[in-house]
Amino acid sequence: MYPDSSADSILLARQPIFDNDLSLFAYELLFRNNHVNQANIEEFDDDHATSQVINHTFLEFGINRVLGDKPDVLDVTRAFLAGEFPLPFKSKDIVLEILEDIEIDDEVIKAVKELSEQGFTIALDDFIYHENSKPLVDVANIIKIVLLTLSEQGLIDHVDILKQFDVKLLAEKVDTDAQYQQCKQLGFDLYQGYFFCKPTIIDDEPLPDNKAAALQIISELQRPNISFTEVENLVKQDTSLSYKLLRCLNSAAFALPKHVNSLKQAVIYLGLDAIRSWAIIIAFSSVESPISGALLNTALIRAKIAEFLAEPVDCEPENAFILGLFSSVDAFFN
Repeated sequence: MYPDSSADSILLARQPIFDNDLSLFAYELLFRNNHVNQANIEEFDDDHATSQVINHTFLEFGINRVLGDKPDVLDVTRAFLAGEFPLPFKSKDIVLEILEDIEIDDEVIKAVKELSEQGFTIALDDFIYHENSKPLVDVANIIKIVLLTLSEQGLIDHVDILKQFDVKLLAEKVDTDAQYQQCKQLGFDLYQGYFFCKPTIIDDEPLPDNKAAALQIISELQRPNISFTEVENLVKQDTSLSYKLLRCLNSAAFALPKHVNSLKQAVIYLGLDAIRSWAIIIAFSSVESPISGALLNTALIRAKIAEFLAEPVDCEPENAFILGLFSSVDAFFN
């Protein structure tokens, strides 16, 4: 067990982003697994970190508590862009921040364009301009520039280039008034850094997670003819999941015209794909070590490969998926 880990409490950090009037524009949500107020990301990979941030924001704390009525800036990895870990929420007030270490290729460009067409706001994180990044700049709404990564002239050059595009420029790691004034003069639109506010930690006692129930939902939803009633009964077996889904659905993130009171209504409104996505998020975010996270990731990859290979060998794809998913289950729960 890791010291001060989220096994005893759930943790999340948020840092405000301000506009030129110094009005609150949004919060960036940050992974935390200790109270030191910095991410020990070496212990877990980026996919696990993003899963935890999504789970804690939408299902544990509730988006109303974390964000109020402000947008959420959320780091997303290649796996989320490519659909290996589906995004389980609507696009309303969600800024997807494309991490700087994601290799820009045709798959990523296509995925980002599709997410933009769905209504998500796209931000490029820790951005350094290169010609091969232009297809993403064309799609982006916000470009984040870390001041420390560029010389003064390099910063001026980047602003000159990027002002040719229809994007907002966000100055990141603004730690002094002098940096803030310089960025304002250069024409930045948004600001984030210690000069304004350090990230603040939100913590609470976790609601119990049932990894076994989440895995069962993932596997059962592969059945082509599963009914909404069957899914409702599956979700009902996990009281915590039932509560989380209802709270999430009735939050500002969905902005429904009327309150959803029944689990049956929730399942029908969300749809089977979204239920499966939330189950994956819960299962992946609840792991307590990088070993467990790697095992679950391996199991999901095996499941998709088995599903793909099933038809040529005259096997039902849903059965192959289940076989692959549970291939590592003993190690996962140990």
